[in-house]
Amino acid sequence: MNQFVKSHGLGNDYFVLDESAISFNLTPEVIKLLCHRNYGIGSDGILLLVHSDKADFGLRILNPDGSEAEKSGNGLRIFAKYLFEHGHSDKEVFTIDTLGGIVTAELETDHGLVPFVTVEMGKAIFQSNLIPVAGEDREVVQEEIQVGGESLNFTAVSVGNPHCVVFVDELNEEQIMKLGPLLETHELFPNRINVQFAKTVARDRVEILIWERGAGYTLASGSSSCAVASACVKNGFTDGNLTVSMPGGELGITIRDDWSIKMRGAVEEVAVGNLSPDILKNIDEING
Repeated sequence: MNQFVKSHGLGNDYFVLDESAISFNLTPEVIKLLCHRNYGIGSDGILLLVHSDKADFGLRILNPDGSEAEKSGNGLRIFAKYLFEHGHSDKEVFTIDTLGGIVTAELETDHGLVPFVTVEMGKAIFQSNLIPVAGEDREVVQEEIQVGGESLNFTAVSVGNPHCVVFVDELNEEQIMKLGPLLETHELFPNRINVQFAKTVARDRVEILIWERGAGYTLASGSSSCAVASACVKNGFTDGNLTVSMPGGELGITIRDDWSIKMRGAVEEVAVGNLSPDILKNIDEING
C-alpha cells in the first residue's frame, strides 16, 4: 500500500502510483505536496494507474501544479516500463488510455528490464479549434504573436495536448524562461499551452528548449518533441525521420504522411519506495 516507483525519461522525472493501492485522494494540494522537491518525493508529475474499459491500461497524468495533462511522451514511456517491470503486464505491446487518446506502447526488453520504449503517439493536428487557439478556424502555421515586448512567429499543434512551437536562429535558456510562462498563459490559448523554442540544424535534426504547461522549464518532453517534429515537417524545415535533441537527451521521432507519429526513447527507473507515516499524516491534514 502507498508504494511509488520513480523513473525518468531523459531527465524528465515522474513517479507512478496505483490508484487501487493508495489510501488517500489525490487532490490538487496533495499532488503539489508529493511533487514538491523539498517537501515531497519531487518530480515533474505523477502517473496514476487507473482502470480503463477502452484499453489495456488507463493513465492519468497529474502536473506539479495540481492540474491534469492530456498526454506525456516521456510519461508514457515511464508508465509502460513500470507496467512490465512491476508485474502489471507480461506483454511487450499493449494499449494505454489517456485523456489525449489511446496509444500503443512497444517495449524493448533486456533480461526483464525495459531500456527503450516506442510509442505510437496519434496524429498531429494544426486546426485551431482542435488545439485550441482563439480566433477564426484555421491551420495555425507561422503566425505572429506579441509577447513580453517581442514579436515571434509560432506554429501551433496538438498531439493529444496543445503546443506552441517557436523557431529561432539560436536557443537561449533565458529567453524561454522569460517568455515560456507568458506564452503558456497567453489569451490566444484558452486551455494554456506547452511551449518549445526550436532550432533546426539539419534535415534530420532539431534542437529544442521546453516550457511545459503546469510544470515549467523541463529537461525533456516526449510530446513536445513530437509537436516540434510535426511543426518542422509542416513548415518544410526537415524530413519525416528526425532526431530531437534536448538538454536531457535525444528522442527519435517519425512523422508519417498521414501525420501519425512514432516516438522512441530511453527510460530509466530511479527508486522504489513507500510513502512514510509523516507524509501520509500531512496528506490527511490537507484532505481534512
